[in-house]
Amino acid sequence: MSNPALNLYLAAPRGFCAGVDRAIKIVEMALEKWGSPVFVRHEIVHNKFVVDGLRDKGAVFVETLDECPDDRPVIFSAHGVPKAVPAAAAKREMIYVDATCPLVSKVHIEAQRHADNGLQMIMIGHAGHPETIGTMGQLPDGDVLLVETVADVAHVQVRDPEKLAFVTQTTLSVDDTVDIVQALKTRFPAIIGPHKEDICYATTNRQEAVKAMAPLCDAMLVVGAPNSSNSRRLVEVGTKAGCPYSQLVQRADDIDWRALDGIGSMGITAGASAPEVLIEEVVQAFRDRYDVTIHMVETAVENVEFKVPRVLREPA
Repeated sequence: MSNPALNLYLAAPRGFCAGVDRAIKIVEMALEKWGSPVFVRHEIVHNKFVVDGLRDKGAVFVETLDECPDDRPVIFSAHGVPKAVPAAAAKREMIYVDATCPLVSKVHIEAQRHADNGLQMIMIGHAGHPETIGTMGQLPDGDVLLVETVADVAHVQVRDPEKLAFVTQTTLSVDDTVDIVQALKTRFPAIIGPHKEDICYATTNRQEAVKAMAPLCDAMLVVGAPNSSNSRRLVEVGTKAGCPYSQLVQRADDIDWRALDGIGSMGITAGASAPEVLIEEVVQAFRDRYDVTIHMVETAVENVEFKVPRVLREPA
């Protein structure tokens, strides 16, 4: 009996972005330069497959600097860290390498510039996410207020409504952020924002590809980790864009085949920290069960590349 036919739509861009690529490269180059173990504060990127692979090569993942010995290098994750962390590492005379994505660093610089100009900051982001913690930690406690939803905007208590600026987490949903920004501008007409939203090019591009793909699909899978903010936003975008069955999977083993029974079209994308090998694994799982015809849904071409820090380019 032949396999049922399936139109498989692959979103492009999908998967690794330049910031993730750079962060992984930093850990690999640090291991080459200094040998193992190299300590990494927090998961370098939010993907178990990637983290496990680096752990096998000699990376040790910890949540606090206190867990690191003074005499081994430590790397700060792509999400960024509060200012107190590199300061503590310098005080202990540790070798440290900052793998913060340059687009997140740009938000940090922006926040500091606004604070230097006497403005109180409002951050649009998710409480507890390492990027939010890192950005809010660029300034003293209380200088950055967090809003997660439009409803939060009505309750936020500011020092002076005439002296405000906002920044955003880079991995949010573009559409949701627009509504929150509008609510902020309505309540605080003098608020200053970035020239261009802080949401990074890769997040925006992946969401646009999903919006184009979702209406063509009976179901959609996002390859990514449950703690990956940008991956979870892709699921939300897919649902809103016309594909009610949009699900997050880490690996092909996570696919709920019974829920997909009877589908004729399938969409696949991946969050910015998911490697292509996992996407290929999911595609192969569909090839094993269906007579697959692949269609590419390409909405942008990415050619961004970020340099690794100089300390890793210099000889040991």
